[in-house]
Amino acid sequence: MENELKKLLRFKLFFGIVLLSASVRSGAATLTGAEEDSIDMMIGQMIMVGVGDFNLVERNKVIFQEIKSGKVGGVVLYEKNILFENPKSELALLIETLQKHADIPLFISIDEEGGQVSRMKTRYGFPNSVSAQYLGKLDNLDSTRFYARQTAGLLNSFGINMNYAPVVDVNLNPGNPVIGRKERSVSGDYHNVTKHANAVIEAHKKQGVIPVLKHFPGHGSSRNDTHIGLTDVTETWQIEEVYPYAALIDSGKVQAVMTAHIVNKLLDEAKNPATLSKRVVSGLLRDFLRYDGVIISDDMQMGAISKAYGLRESIKMSLLAGVDILMFANNVRDDDRTAAATIHAIIKDLLFEGLISKERILQSYRRIIKLKKTAGLCDPDYFKTLKRKLKAHRRTSSNPNVER
Repeated sequence: MENELKKLLRFKLFFGIVLLSASVRSGAATLTGAEEDSIDMMIGQMIMVGVGDFNLVERNKVIFQEIKSGKVGGVVLYEKNILFENPKSELALLIETLQKHADIPLFISIDEEGGQVSRMKTRYGFPNSVSAQYLGKLDNLDSTRFYARQTAGLLNSFGINMNYAPVVDVNLNPGNPVIGRKERSVSGDYHNVTKHANAVIEAHKKQGVIPVLKHFPGHGSSRNDTHIGLTDVTETWQIEEVYPYAALIDSGKVQAVMTAHIVNKLLDEAKNPATLSKRVVSGLLRDFLRYDGVIISDDMQMGAISKAYGLRESIKMSLLAGVDILMFANNVRDDDRTAAATIHAIIKDLLFEGLISKERILQSYRRIIKLKKTAGLCDPDYFKTLKRKLKAHRRTSSNPNVER
């Protein structure tokens, strides 16, 4: 059976990708009531931003006004938002305040892979975590489940409802500066990657945390870091890098996938990074692998995108490619922050100019709201439940500017 899958994938990928891309879904769909929601709200749900360069919750922070005006559907947290005097209480206060300002509860997301990629470190009083590579070498699913439950339980207790994990990149290049060297991949064997990823997915879903598989269509063979600039994997990428996605999507457990900014001319002769490629996102992931869940971009401020494409062009291309949520992580100084209002205005302009259709916006909005409903974010008592949950982490703050 496995050999047949390999043959089928090889045939379709290397001989049929052009035909596939020609039959990409148009995005048109029968309206089911979502048309009653404003286009501004729909666009806002497609925007994921970093909360800013701060760790204390103050009323004058721009992010709260952006959320209140409906221009943000989710936020991503970094270590800088946890630092300093009372990490747990301040984090709980931050998350409560973020959700307090949202009409539709936010995706509160984080990179908590374990090992070197961990925001909630032991020095802030959080439990120890281990890398995917460590667990892969151990190759004991009970251990993988233990650490995945620990991580997902911790995130759930803080109301963090989305985690950018598991990494399903196959470690084909151990010298890879962004994957292999940082021990972010389970293994160079896609079987092991798949089985351990499955355990991580199940543990997160049981705790009500959305797992996001990354980085599609495979970053494990790259030689360069997309955070810095262009990364072309045409000569190193192998079809096995898609196998974990194929198996996990077929299992019906995948709720969200993150795209990579890699260039792969085998999949897109136009040399577009995967995040901006209709052939990769809509052709390969949507049509070939039959995935209809939420697709999230990797950080649009990374060098592979920001150095080669303008802000407006990269937003347009990613939406046309089929990405549902655009991430601007703002893991930069506040002076360099890309405002959610700016992103929102660009998408709205593209819509009014006819470069992006309303049906395309509606398609992503439906997927996002469906995922939020599945995760319980749309439950009437969600915020009350969240406040009770966060109470255990809260302590009185002496900051006079703190949002109450």
